[in-house]
Amino acid sequence: MGDQGKVAQAHQDEELLALLYGQFQRMLFSQVLCLTNYDRQWTEDVVQETLIRAWQNSANLVREPGMLRGWLCTVARRIVIDGWRSRQARPQEVELLRPDIAESPDDTEQTLSVMVITDVVRQLSDEHRSAIYETYVMGRTVKEAAIVLGVPEGTVKSRLYKAMHTIRRALQDRS
Repeated sequence: MGDQGKVAQAHQDEELLALLYGQFQRMLFSQVLCLTNYDRQWTEDVVQETLIRAWQNSANLVREPGMLRGWLCTVARRIVIDGWRSRQARPQEVELLRPDIAESPDDTEQTLSVMVITDVVRQLSDEHRSAIYETYVMGRTVKEAAIVLGVPEGTVKSRLYKAMHTIRRALQDRS
């Protein structure tokens, strides 16, 4: 095709686009809107796709308005039908209203650690267990725990060190 042929084809394409948008866009939008159950976004997509297909097939289209209208409506209806079929083929999308429901943290590791620690603490002597209880469970300082237990602060520190060393070793052995 020569330069004049390309210019003539471009001019015909411009005329077709002007005709399509000028005469058929509103009509097509209102008809497709009914087919899409009044989903405006989907309707706009279908109308745009229909007009793009008309432009792509411009060489084969009969430019008479009655023929163009029928062709556009048929193409739009087929695009909507394809859309309905593809929506039925995949699972329906559901909007997640509460994101905290979607995620449930995996507490398995923490639960196992608690079980191991509980088991190890049961195996500790009463003195070591008391030191752990007063400081970690009751939240007392070493000085306060020493007063409650009736032992020197150094003894509480020593018992805590040995108890924590035993617990850490047990956790490492079970990991």
